[in-house]
Amino acid sequence: MPELKKIKETLKEYFGYESFRPLQEKIISSVFKGEDNLVIMPTGGGKSICFQLPALLLPNITIVISPLIALMKDQVDGLVANGIPAVYLNSSQTESEQTLIFKQLKEKTLKLLYVAPESLSFLQEELSSIPISLIAIDEAHCISSWGHDFRPAYKQLGYLKNKYAGVPIIALTATADKATRADICNQLNIPHATQHLASFDRQNLALEVRPANKRIDQIVEFIDLHSDSSGIVYCLSRKTTEELAGKLEANGFKAAAYHAGMSHEQRSKVQEDFVNDTLPIVCATIAFGMGIDKSNVRWVIHYNLPKNLESYYQEIGRAGRDGLPSSTLLFHSYADIIQLQKFNTTSGNKEVQEAKLERMKQYAEALTCRRKILLSYFGELIEEDCGNCDVCKNPPDFIDGTLLAQKALSAVARLKESEPISTVIDVIRGAKNAVVLDRNYQQLTVYGIAKEISWLDWQYYFIQLMNLGYIEIAFHQKNRLKLTALSKKVLFEKEQVQLANLASIKEKEQYNTSATKLKDATSLFERLRSLRLSLAKKAAIPAYQIFNDATLKEMEQVRPTTDAEFMQINGVGRQKMQDYGYDFIKEIRAFTVKKKPKKKKKSNTLGETLAAYREGLTIPEMAQERKLTESTILSHLLKLSEAGETIRYRSLVDSADFEAVKKAQTELNNPDTLKAFYEYFDEAIPYNVIKVALAALKQDDIQ
Repeated sequence: MPELKKIKETLKEYFGYESFRPLQEKIISSVFKGEDNLVIMPTGGGKSICFQLPALLLPNITIVISPLIALMKDQVDGLVANGIPAVYLNSSQTESEQTLIFKQLKEKTLKLLYVAPESLSFLQEELSSIPISLIAIDEAHCISSWGHDFRPAYKQLGYLKNKYAGVPIIALTATADKATRADICNQLNIPHATQHLASFDRQNLALEVRPANKRIDQIVEFIDLHSDSSGIVYCLSRKTTEELAGKLEANGFKAAAYHAGMSHEQRSKVQEDFVNDTLPIVCATIAFGMGIDKSNVRWVIHYNLPKNLESYYQEIGRAGRDGLPSSTLLFHSYADIIQLQKFNTTSGNKEVQEAKLERMKQYAEALTCRRKILLSYFGELIEEDCGNCDVCKNPPDFIDGTLLAQKALSAVARLKESEPISTVIDVIRGAKNAVVLDRNYQQLTVYGIAKEISWLDWQYYFIQLMNLGYIEIAFHQKNRLKLTALSKKVLFEKEQVQLANLASIKEKEQYNTSATKLKDATSLFERLRSLRLSLAKKAAIPAYQIFNDATLKEMEQVRPTTDAEFMQINGVGRQKMQDYGYDFIKEIRAFTVKKKPKKKKKSNTLGETLAAYREGLTIPEMAQERKLTESTILSHLLKLSEAGETIRYRSLVDSADFEAVKKAQTELNNPDTLKAFYEYFDEAIPYNVIKVALAALKQDDIQ
């Protein structure tokens, strides 16, 4: 396994980042150990780096299996733009193009080869003579019939572990519930794979649901508030995409339809215009988006209700991949439910799909924090409301529902977590139907404990308890209700439960979006966006593959004017510095000279950090407020201290960490590198914390 220093140097050199996101370092370490891994990481969470970075340091080729040509091309273009030798192989290429690729493979000049699952059987002869270091299976949920996007071609991939027994496999997907995760591992013959579940909490996405009355008017109003950004409107039918695109065009927006009934050339043109920022709005069926890595989509609208929460989560995940604030809007209607139920009659696992549709409906009608619902569905339980969804911003009246919750959860427990919601309600209401009597449920202590509450009201209460994370549905076990870890707090620790007051709930027909229209064509960010688009057109690549919006925002904040400063921006690697550094630094210098003298600007940004410090903010809080990295905030504080400002580093570091670093300094006999401290703590204390603690120790010595 390469040294951590080498791994992090590679991360910065090729991907432009100083540090890993949560779980990435652990996953990459596991890959280097030759272990199999299943990675569940939300869209925009950094899944690709988990196999792309190891591929650079492993001795032989990495095979990446991907379901769509568009997805392969997009990833390969991004890798090449970063200076990484990668290619994709598919049926659309000429024989001479494929021959060249085989030649490169044999000469070991490539690090990554992307192929579709359908192509594998035709490549056996060529691959048999090529040593393989790693096999990555992207969009791995496609292998499972329990998943939301099952593809039969993925079924054959189970033979890979038998054929390449000593080669580690890493399977990756953005969305998979418990049943799907288990099925993926079984189908791929990697039952002992380490499972890595990243947080599904995309806090930058604002969640909103509205009734589907006057949809066109609401959409026009919504898009008008986001007129300078890119977005997607998902629709159930091809006809709706075309009609909606036409109506948006009639209202002065530039929009196009995208669906499977269009020719390949037409679809390619729409996709190309969208990723290149020349087409801001696409009205699409669900076929659109899977192959797009566009990081600056600012909003996603669902014209119709999706068929399940997995699809919904994956589709809204195409907004805000760069981490900047983005909006999502879902419309729901009874007509959507009827249409989706018809679709389910011809699908596999009809019972499972119907249950998942019901869960989607419950989300749309929820009276509790929507983010809690999404996270609990994927097995992630949070206790605090998010504050960034329509329910949190406009909450209903609540009652003390502790006793109701205790009755409901007790019934699930007494029934040994073996029945669906309908039977549980029948039991607590004292029903005398065949299911209850045949199974002797009338003998249970919870039988008839809540006769006074109507069946429909109990259904709403159970839905709220599921949405709050106290209960979950085991779709692969005939939709049985299961208790979660949180339920114990209610049953045994006297935790109070707040439930929405059903008697006071009235459907709200008018909604006000909280979005504000921000537009400043003369801002540095807009000038950098314009430059990015111009460079992208010359290079014939999508604009976001040069730099994403988050990187441009950091450039706007920090305003680097030297190569060294520019390299410190997140998202700037060696190749990007070589290709685009001159142009962007030139644009930043021109803007700075025009707007303000450089010194004044520099002192201003330091002054803002100083003001935040004087307010008593911690380094992470300052970084979040100023939209800068913690490293940048730290460098500001060091410069301010050198300039004579009083910066008490001791107040910025936890006492336990401070004492640990102090002890390590003595035991290591005053080492002159941070790496020595970092390794001493076995990477448990971050570099930034060590830096602050050492600065505090030095400050104490002087004083």
